[in-house]
Amino acid sequence: MNSTRVTETNTWLAKLFETSIVARRLLLFVAMLGTCMLIGDGILTPAISVLSAMDGVRAPFPSVTKSLVEALSAVVLIFLFLLQKYGTSRVSFLFSPIMGAWTLCTPLVGIYSIIHNYPTIFKALSPHYIFQFFSRNGKSGWLLLGGTVLCITGSEAMFADLGHFNPRSIQIAFIFTIYPSLVLTYAGQTAYLIKNPNDHNDGFYKFIPTQVYWPIFIISTLAAVVASQSLISATFSVIKQSVVLDYFPRVKIVHTSHNKEGEVYSPEVNYILMVLCVAVILIFGDGKDIGNAFGVVVSLVMLITTILLTLVMIMIWRTPAILVSLYFCVFFVMEGVYVSAVFTKFAEGGWIPFAISFILAFIMFGWFYGRQRKIDYELTHKITFERLEELLADSVVQRVPGLCFFYTNIQDGLTPILGHYIKNMKSLHKVTVFTTLRYLLVPKVAPHERIVIRKSNLKGVYCCVIQYGYADTLNIEGDDFLDQVIKSLKMHIQNCPDNLSSDSQSIEEEVASLEEARLAGVVHVRGKTRFYIGLNCGWFDKIMLGFYEIMHSNCRSGLPTVGVSLQQRIEVGMLYEA
Repeated sequence: MNSTRVTETNTWLAKLFETSIVARRLLLFVAMLGTCMLIGDGILTPAISVLSAMDGVRAPFPSVTKSLVEALSAVVLIFLFLLQKYGTSRVSFLFSPIMGAWTLCTPLVGIYSIIHNYPTIFKALSPHYIFQFFSRNGKSGWLLLGGTVLCITGSEAMFADLGHFNPRSIQIAFIFTIYPSLVLTYAGQTAYLIKNPNDHNDGFYKFIPTQVYWPIFIISTLAAVVASQSLISATFSVIKQSVVLDYFPRVKIVHTSHNKEGEVYSPEVNYILMVLCVAVILIFGDGKDIGNAFGVVVSLVMLITTILLTLVMIMIWRTPAILVSLYFCVFFVMEGVYVSAVFTKFAEGGWIPFAISFILAFIMFGWFYGRQRKIDYELTHKITFERLEELLADSVVQRVPGLCFFYTNIQDGLTPILGHYIKNMKSLHKVTVFTTLRYLLVPKVAPHERIVIRKSNLKGVYCCVIQYGYADTLNIEGDDFLDQVIKSLKMHIQNCPDNLSSDSQSIEEEVASLEEARLAGVVHVRGKTRFYIGLNCGWFDKIMLGFYEIMHSNCRSGLPTVGVSLQQRIEVGMLYEA
């Protein structure tokens, strides 16, 4: 019964997203907003974590001003961002001792506070007091929920740990160390505040005994740096995946580990995050404003994650309806209440993540829209091998000496730039290799799988797919690459089923033509396309495609990353009609 109901729901949802462009764009917008919120989280988490930790200097030294604390926090963050290029692997051995000390020391202080201030504090875990609190306080109790969101921050970025650890180790660490530690720490702070209600503005540092204040201060500052690092890593991971999926302008992605695909670094993103983090601290130095902004981000990311995961459970995993309903009702109601509470703080700093997120969402949607329009044009106007044969049959078109690597990103067919090139240049190299670069989610591609050759029916025309992993150095300049391609071409010619029936002389002639073309000269041809935005375009296309062209002209190109020398590179310009 449940299986039938899930199938019907899945069919209904699948048809909705297949037939309704509004539903697809709404889903895309929600997913992009969640992604941008998480990137905004990568800006706010380092700011509030380090600022809150450094604020502990003011307790023993009241003469220290907030401006000095903000300046110290900015210095710590700048130092942290400057270290990103070295990767987390070199310093990750320090993370475990730091977090181990944090998860051990803070609950011990919490237990001490519970014993000395309010030993019966654990009765607060009873649901009875939750209902009593809301029935007694009503609307004010609901508004106070906005202040408790910060207790669960960080959990929205646990996915970033999957780039470093497996799911089981994360679950064990959370259940047996992190969760008990948090409960004891917060219980200790609560016990202290019951006896000292006037200290609510700085409940953490005030409840620490004087004897262990400085050791806890050092540990908390280091833990704040580690927490900041986790969100910075999460931001790099999200942007890297967005670039791979063509939802974000191309930025430089550096894999800092040869063994772990999740350890990445982006110089441009890193320095933009650094500037924004420092700006948030210096402009919105009040921890309350940043805290309100932080609460909005965290609660919205969790709510969007719940909605998207529910769709995945229904449409992809085919989870039984009863389990989907239980998951959605519990999490959506709980997170929805928190979101509604934190939205009351919108004017008090909550607008910050929305400003950041909508700017990022506009960038992502503009890039995605431009790329989709470009892909649609290329698929509609792609050159088939039959069409290429017709072009080459024209007596005006000459086959010139040399070896040409013609880059195309179309798997089934050839880029329309090829037709533009042949019609205007009236020529094609005697040996032309249509090359596609394919990125695989593996550290390194085996040498025998790196280059895949496919022969066409045309003389001297081949298709080549270069596969590479995230730890491979993709440098196709020099003799090593040419030797590999020529070797692969020769093997393909000799072992191709179509050539087995041919005489050995024709095979030798084809192999000799490869060497002859190589000696004549090697050239790499790629397209450089732009949209032609005419008067017939609608206002939406004019805005979005114009914005896309600005981003496209200023982002990194695909070919320079493969190390082709300028002397061997030719760029063929072409206008795509919007």
